Amino acid sequence: MRGREVLSLFKEKGALLKGHFKLSSGLHTSAYFQSALVLQYPSIAARLGNFLAEFFRDSLAQVVISPAIGGIIIGQEVAKDLGARSIFAEREKGNLVLRRGFKINPEERVLVIEDVITTGNSVRELIKIIEENEAKLIGVGCLVDRSGGKINFIWNPSKSLLSKEVKPQSLVCVNVEIYPPRECPLCQEKVPLIKPGSRGIK
Repeated sequence: MRGREVLSLFKEKGALLKGHFKLSSGLHTSAYFQSALVLQYPSIAARLGNFLAEFFRDSLAQVVISPAIGGIIIGQEVAKDLGARSIFAEREKGNLVLRRGFKINPEERVLVIEDVITTGNSVRELIKIIEENEAKLIGVGCLVDRSGGKINFIWNPSKSLLSKEVKPQSLVCVNVEIYPPRECPLCQEKVPLIKPGSRGIK
């Protein structure tokens, strides 16, 4: 029921957009989840954070890391619910990095929280940061998994010969078609292209 409730919230707040959109990955799609329109309401953000935190209640998370800008609010809410620190990574020369004095200590238990996962590239970059700081990835969570549950992430600790497969936990799991620009039917139909994410319209 929580998945249905979350999806209803996106629709109610006008956050499930239909049209022709360019994602951060460069891929195109006909549907876009604009989570900021839902998370702008503190009471709703707190409730969604509580829902998502339930997946990780027994994880003993010490740090929650999210990508700027989209994941910051929900990451903060999950961290608050779990009693963990909340930090975020920002893009610098195209790559996600820790700034503002944020750091991850060796052996800390780190949870990755994102708002929407499509290709998972931002999450992979965060996992790399966790690995580089010799910390422990304990899970990945998001509000919406647009891949229909197809994405898994690999955590490969530097001091271990064994890699670990991590499946993201989501409140909503849907399979929304994405297209390379050259294969996009919406481009062929000349539907105007919009890039609504945090990196601006191009």
